[in-house]
Amino acid sequence: MSLREHIVLSAPQYLAWGGAAIGVVFGALVERTRFCAMGALSDAVAFDDRRRLRMWLLASAVAIIGAQSLQSGGVVDLGLAMYLTPSFNWLGNILGGLLFGVGMVFAGGCASRNLVRLGGGDVRAAVVLVVTGVFAYMSLGGILGPLRAALESATAVTMPGEMSQSLATMLSLASDLSGNVARWLVVAVLAGALLVYCLRDAAFRASPVLIAGGVGVGLCVVAAWALTGLAYDEFAEAPQAPQSLSFVRPAGDTLEYLQRYTAMPLPGFGVATVLGTLLGAGLAAWQAGRFKLLGFADSGDTLRNLAGAALMGVGGVVAMGCSIGQSVSGVSTLAAGSLLAAVSLICGGLLGLRLLERYV
Repeated sequence: MSLREHIVLSAPQYLAWGGAAIGVVFGALVERTRFCAMGALSDAVAFDDRRRLRMWLLASAVAIIGAQSLQSGGVVDLGLAMYLTPSFNWLGNILGGLLFGVGMVFAGGCASRNLVRLGGGDVRAAVVLVVTGVFAYMSLGGILGPLRAALESATAVTMPGEMSQSLATMLSLASDLSGNVARWLVVAVLAGALLVYCLRDAAFRASPVLIAGGVGVGLCVVAAWALTGLAYDEFAEAPQAPQSLSFVRPAGDTLEYLQRYTAMPLPGFGVATVLGTLLGAGLAAWQAGRFKLLGFADSGDTLRNLAGAALMGVGGVVAMGCSIGQSVSGVSTLAAGSLLAAVSLICGGLLGLRLLERYV
């Protein structure tokens, strides 16, 4: 029996326990290396220090190379992932990315960073995550769902013919290159540019912790693609498409799971990664002596975090991902929409920092 057949036969168990294990490693890495999208932008703007930004981009480069290697090796079919649908939701990618970027600044970090903060004892992060999950569900099928769906249907562009959002597919169809050659040409240009930007900086090269953080987070994303790709069963009653790390919708899914545990004893992959991240961050913070209970400073701090959480919940659903879900996992599929969302998220983060500086 092959490894794929073995995993498919017990897919729920592998997705639950494997997702939790990946989450534990991810949470510990983020806690120990201070991996944070909002912090990366803040360091760059306030201190002209781009080392954490380079760590974030290094994670994307590693994820691109790893995910495309899995695709070439037949481990995962990235074409089944939600990022490569034939519907190009360009306005949603832009608007959602901007909203999420502003929100993560107001909330003191993105959804994954708040999970890590909660693991370290920051009670504010628990409130942020609950509100993020609630607003994510409101945007999926709740009171904000019809507005989101109407916006998407009015602006999304259906890709013509066999074209998808994949930059590799676009290049292959626009040239005489085979799909595999086009894929690796795009990988060489995109990942190569990111690696050159990251590693040309002497201060970054001299920081093994930051390099380990970028490589480690990227490999967590690759591991998630490998696990969910091997667990995919097209003949299942409800096939679960391959997925990787993302933390906005899974935050809402986790709230539902905690309320309905007796009806669904095994968590899905997304919920398992959320719980694993929380556990890994908590263990790492405790081991390093950084576990400390923290609360809101005042009413202004409370309102700012609540507003940021709401923006992240809405923006993460509209953009189909977060600072990890789109900027690392999504980008690793070479999806044009993911690149657009990632750039918009960075712009939103910079806007959020400007607003915070002016009005707070």
